[in-house]
Amino acid sequence: MCRSTLYNHRKEAKPTQRRGLTGACPDDELVERIRTVIKDGSFIGGGYRKVCARLRFEGTKTSKERIRRLMRENNLQSTKRPRKEETHKVHDGRITTDSPDEMWGMDATSVITREEGTATIFIAVDHCTQECIGIHASKSAKTEQALEPLRQGVKHSFGNYDIKSASGLSIRHDHGSQYISKKFQAELRFLGITSTPSYVREPQCNGVAERFIKMLKEQILHIRYFKTVEDLIPFRC
Repeated sequence: MCRSTLYNHRKEAKPTQRRGLTGACPDDELVERIRTVIKDGSFIGGGYRKVCARLRFEGTKTSKERIRRLMRENNLQSTKRPRKEETHKVHDGRITTDSPDEMWGMDATSVITREEGTATIFIAVDHCTQECIGIHASKSAKTEQALEPLRQGVKHSFGNYDIKSASGLSIRHDHGSQYISKKFQAELRFLGITSTPSYVREPQCNGVAERFIKMLKEQILHIRYFKTVEDLIPFRC
């Protein structure tokens, strides 16, 4: 047999199965076991990881990637969850006010300093005048620091910081841990302020504060370098 004939013979004799060990059982038998697990399983919409775990529990040990391949080739994969169709916005309406000191929006953002790492900036913005009535930067992102812009604004707009001194004011905030904490909500009740949290997954509800933070990033935070938190003055008080 000449060399070219031998080469063609080897080229035509390709293996029909994957190279390597077969595993716990042949592919056909494993597919049937997968079908049985899916049919008899107590879970609904399980993926290849759950199928692999059930097979191992029953004594069939094989790789997850093999199970994933066989489920894909035999259309045994779990169906994807349908996407939620957006019909209308639950926040439809106006978030600005006709007069100052009716509603303030509060939010926070972070900035990287060269020597002290991440710092947090808390702000409070009037929903009527778009004026920042309180701003504070801190190395810590605790509730005590989140209250600082509120204290600045109350002292500036209402003259004093005492019980019910800010009655009639509403605070719009997101569901951050600082704003939904017991300490923050207790401070609002002490001042006579109404808490109006934004809807879940609807940042437009707090659009005034979000827009101010965007401007703060574009004009200052993203174009300047800060060595320490002290360099964030006048954001510190």
